[in-house]
Amino acid sequence: GPLKPEITITYIAVSAIFFNSGLSLKTEELTSALMHVKLHLFVQIFTLVFFPTAIWVFLQLLSITPINEWLLKGLQTVGCMPPPVSSAVILTKAVGGNEAAAIFNSAFGSFLGIVITPLLLLLFLGSSSSVPFTSIFSQLFMTVVVPLIIGQIVRRYIKDWLERKKPPFGAISSCVLLMIIYTTFCDTFANPNIDLDKFSLIIIVFIIFSVQMSFMFLTFLFSTRHNSTFTPADTVAIVFCSTHKSLTLGIPMLKIVFAGYEYLSLISVPLLIYHPAQILLGSLLVPTIKSWMVSRQKALKLTRQPKAPVKV
Repeated sequence: GPLKPEITITYIAVSAIFFNSGLSLKTEELTSALMHVKLHLFVQIFTLVFFPTAIWVFLQLLSITPINEWLLKGLQTVGCMPPPVSSAVILTKAVGGNEAAAIFNSAFGSFLGIVITPLLLLLFLGSSSSVPFTSIFSQLFMTVVVPLIIGQIVRRYIKDWLERKKPPFGAISSCVLLMIIYTTFCDTFANPNIDLDKFSLIIIVFIIFSVQMSFMFLTFLFSTRHNSTFTPADTVAIVFCSTHKSLTLGIPMLKIVFAGYEYLSLISVPLLIYHPAQILLGSLLVPTIKSWMVSRQKALKLTRQPKAPVKV
């Protein structure tokens, strides 16, 4: 179509999101985020090990139901996907959480996903295909790492102007992400081969929202437990990065791994539902999570303040 998503979305839109993040993120925050190893390990293990395994166990129970088997296979592919390169960062920034940690995990998870996601698909679905790692890796490098670095370099020269004007970085990223979702839906539902029964589709939508809510609650509980060393801002990044899945990386990867599959469109549907669902759910929860984070930070400040000596 006239929007040319194969160029504007694949390259320009994703690059714009990360250039925007590089421009808005304070360099010292990104540097400190690199050292937060425990947080990164938790996010990556949850996303690429626990998530796909839990979905596989759940799908063993669903396999006896009349739900379309290709949609169920699509649910498993969702579990195998890496963290997103945009939505988790945008929502973490909207709440005021640890944006630097969210950016690091999004970028790092995407690079891990290039190798791990095809292996997970092979393990859980038995798909065998030669995946061009070099081309995917180079595309990720050009659309994620390079724009982020350029944004950081440009920030050094216009830092004072940015501090003074405070451009609406969050709104810009949200608009770009909306464009990504719109073009993906257009591309998929323009395919005449999609044949969905309403029952299966409704059940899949319900399952997707249930899985997201359950996993967000689980990561929240784990990161806020009594002996946890995570700050409230860290918890926000963990909740979004651990439960979100990449559409911008996922759809091209599915097209590569399942090249020639007659049911590729049906396999893609759960991921197409999951992505906007995670943004919708995350956006609805932003005010609640923000108020929790602010009140928690205030409570922690009060407990750390030295008590005034009592006069006798």
